[in-house]
Amino acid sequence: MNAKELLASLQEKLVCYDENTRKEALLQFKEEFASTPEAAAPEIQDNNMHCHTSFSFNGYGFSPSYIACWAKAERLFAVGKIEFDVLDGADEFLEASRLLSLRAACGVESRVVIQDMIDKVINSPGEPGIAYHLGVGFPSASIPAAQAEFLSNMKKAAADRTRGIVQRVNPVLSPVELDFDKDVLTLTPAGNATERHVCAAYEQKAVKMFSDPVKLAEFWSSKLNVSGEEASKLIRDSVKLQGVIRSKMMKSGGPGYVKPDPSSFPSLGEMNRFTLACGAIPGIAWLDGTSAGESDPDILLDMHESHGAALFNLIPDRNWNFPDPEVKAKKVAHMNRIIDSCVRRNMPVFVGTEMNAAGQKLVDTFSEPALAGYMKVFVEGAAILNAHTILAPRGKGFLSDWAKEKFGNDKKARNQYYAEFGAKNYPA
Repeated sequence: MNAKELLASLQEKLVCYDENTRKEALLQFKEEFASTPEAAAPEIQDNNMHCHTSFSFNGYGFSPSYIACWAKAERLFAVGKIEFDVLDGADEFLEASRLLSLRAACGVESRVVIQDMIDKVINSPGEPGIAYHLGVGFPSASIPAAQAEFLSNMKKAAADRTRGIVQRVNPVLSPVELDFDKDVLTLTPAGNATERHVCAAYEQKAVKMFSDPVKLAEFWSSKLNVSGEEASKLIRDSVKLQGVIRSKMMKSGGPGYVKPDPSSFPSLGEMNRFTLACGAIPGIAWLDGTSAGESDPDILLDMHESHGAALFNLIPDRNWNFPDPEVKAKKVAHMNRIIDSCVRRNMPVFVGTEMNAAGQKLVDTFSEPALAGYMKVFVEGAAILNAHTILAPRGKGFLSDWAKEKFGNDKKARNQYYAEFGAKNYPA
């Protein structure tokens, strides 16, 4: 049996919502992987440092343990887990990485208010002053009490927003109405429901109510304002159907959408202070450089560095993978500018695919010419995150007092040290 066959044989247990079942499957994978051909194969440079799991939303239903086993089976250089608004599953993932000798890192992603750009759209389309932001390299889900309260409030605020969506959409999709606790939260292992969970719940509830495909298509045709022919196609493609539900019901212009209230999000400074107090690293999330807030790389990076950010993350596929050559050229030009700006100022760059929607790649196409020239940059970013995750519990994290004393303002020397350490060492 090869590693992929082994992974497939254990998938049901690895993605199960029962933690003990996942742990048993993880231990079985570890034991049996040693006998697969891949165990003797060298690692590759490919990595994915931005994977959402079932603890926020994974488009394939993958759990933290599954992601770790998958990365090991693929012989990836490193893998990273990032969730919306929670550290749920972080200890499971970090323990799996230790058991499998896998370079790894954990993070949190949330939306924040950036007063410096309050009148500019940044990386959250149509929402001036609101931006997705990251904290990466958490050495554990066990965090100080004050930070635990901050994280709990962040999770509650996100949950309240999602509940509000259901309350506003239910009357529009009636008679298909959701009970948030029974229909939505049950789709999550730890109660962190997102818009995507809500879309899946509406699809499932409609199927239960309309067992006849003709009636089901008629329902979605009337509610989504699409032709009967289009609705008939959608009910045979869950990914597309849920995408249309989300677009028409929950995004700007839809009944479930409410313009974000800045008071319901933490500030950039608050998020960064939380991240640092937990022993992690504040990180910048990038969309594609087309917004007013992202149009000038140096202004954006200067602003974030002034608030403590020390890492940069981008999702490559949405910065090059377009069939239209003109669109691709523009996107790649924006990507090149921001990466080059990061390199000039010695800000590590890490990349990933998110995996928070079916159809997204499991790993980037690093052979693509637009990415290949930056492979060394991406691998170093992954290695630095791994090094920080290993060293932070020893008081030697990337932004620690130890690092400041050892390297001073020499960011290049600091990056080289952590990149070399992270490439040579695994969690233990």
